[in-house]
Amino acid sequence: MYAIIKCGGKQYKVEQGDLVDIDYIGKAAKETLEITDILAINDGELKMGEEISSFKVYAEVVLDGTGVNRDRKVIIYKKRRRKDSKVKRGFRKSFTKIRITKIAS
Repeated sequence: MYAIIKCGGKQYKVEQGDLVDIDYIGKAAKETLEITDILAINDGELKMGEEISSFKVYAEVVLDGTGVNRDRKVIIYKKRRRKDSKVKRGFRKSFTKIRITKIAS
């Protein structure tokens, strides 16, 4: 059984026991999280819409994103040719790692 959830503007396909990196949500480690924004559920057949309005996905925060959990650095480099103009910036996104504990109706 798997579910497709929406969290932080992104969609994730999750099953029970999966570890998922989502955008930083400000929860501490070992807190529980209830996700109600579910797009589809497959338990033998695909269900969407009104059929899944009662389903919820429960997750536990494994690692919070305070300084420790940061993604690899993305380098932004802009150069304008023949103008002696260039900009180099780096960005590291903070994330929260969650473990899916239960998919229930």
